[in-house]
Amino acid sequence: MGEIIDLHDKTHNLSETLICSGPWEFRKAEWETAYFVQMLKSQSADRWGGPYQAPNFFSLKGGRASTIRAVFSYREDEVRMRDVYYLMGLIDCMINQVNPVLRTDLLRAMYKKVFGMKKELDIHWYGPLDQVLLPIDPRFYNELDYRSKLSRASSMKELFEAIRKGTDEMFDMLSLEYVFYFPGGGR
Repeated sequence: MGEIIDLHDKTHNLSETLICSGPWEFRKAEWETAYFVQMLKSQSADRWGGPYQAPNFFSLKGGRASTIRAVFSYREDEVRMRDVYYLMGLIDCMINQVNPVLRTDLLRAMYKKVFGMKKELDIHWYGPLDQVLLPIDPRFYNELDYRSKLSRASSMKELFEAIRKGTDEMFDMLSLEYVFYFPGGGR
């Protein structure tokens, strides 16, 4: 009855939790979580900043859950991962972007591209597709500038190129600055 439980020294070997170190870093969560968790690498390295302080993180739910699951499924193939993220950029453009080109018959080209890529990549999504692009801190990526470029695109070719360039830049920032924790029951 007089045993002392030390809650302060929870040192774990980080290599035990590593699933994949690149192009995106995926780890097994050391705590209970039903969803993938996205966290800054700098905060993850701090090991929670102390015994009672949790770092800022994003619990990837809704459309973002479909995105991270699809990216994770190709974690060993960077080209496919980038294609998945580009597909999510196309979907995001269809549901969250205002562009005059998308108000014309050219919208069919967007749908055709999305459903062709969805089939090719064997991606399925469930639930709402409200937000599909993963959150990125504004100091690492200017989302307003990206959205402005999309709204100014005057052709489908220009729109597709802007989405590809933007999602590639986002992909790189996510790779450099974030770690993703796989849902699970902890240790």
